[in-house]
Amino acid sequence: MTTKEQVRDLLKRLPDDCSIDDVLYHLYVVQAVERGLADAEAGRTIPHEQVAEEMRKKWLLGTAG
Repeated sequence: MTTKEQVRDLLKRLPDDCSIDDVLYHLYVVQAVERGLADAEAGRTIPHEQVAEEMRKKWLLGTAG
């Protein structure tokens, strides 16, 4: 699906009374998901266990990694 087709599809799914801010937000979400999927396919991910450990250290122990 082309970008133009994705935008048309998104606009069809949004309510008629949506604001430009609503449209921009939903476009941002679509873009963020696409980037995340591309990162995952390219192996640019961080294991869950590593993220959990870093969050635990940062938030529970108050130390920045």
